[in-house]
Amino acid sequence: MRRKRKRRLDMHARFIRAARRNMVGAAPGLHPCIVILDGLKPDFNIGKIFRTADAFSIREIHLVNIEFFDPDPAKGSVRWIPFFQHENFDACYQEVAGRGYSSIIFEPGQQKILGAKSLPKKSAFIFGHEEFGLSFDRTSYPEIASFSIPQWGHVQSLNVSVATSIVLYEYVRQHGRPLTDGLPQHPAAVTTRSKRGPR
Repeated sequence: MRRKRKRRLDMHARFIRAARRNMVGAAPGLHPCIVILDGLKPDFNIGKIFRTADAFSIREIHLVNIEFFDPDPAKGSVRWIPFFQHENFDACYQEVAGRGYSSIIFEPGQQKILGAKSLPKKSAFIFGHEEFGLSFDRTSYPEIASFSIPQWGHVQSLNVSVATSIVLYEYVRQHGRPLTDGLPQHPAAVTTRSKRGPR
């Protein structure tokens, strides 16, 4: 129990440092879509989603009922993506809807399939808790659209950070700015295990 508490305190301290750097360095991304993370666990996926959001240069991230998270999996990306915290979903929803955003959730079995339908340019993509899903009653927000990510397997389930990556890639495929609008692109470093070549 003590070890778990120490880990949580350490995570919180790292979050505070990352949030301070964010206040100095973050600026809205090139693409006007946003991501809403609804009550995700603090220790793994959120940081990875920040990393993806930075890669695709999205506008911002909204955190619902998330007091803090582990910034380490973001590999420094928390510094660059503006994020905002909300105590409940309705407060977040009213804010983004008031700015003209169309909210979208993802669940299996929907008629709208990601990749087959156009996404609104001002999209707000909502992703719920890894185990419990969305924190709000879906019927209270009938204007929120539902899409499915196409899958061919038996489980019909994706890790939330993987799902976010797929959705943001598709958004940028539809609405992406030229690469020349962003930071200069550099070829990835290629590493090999051995200089001897294939055997």
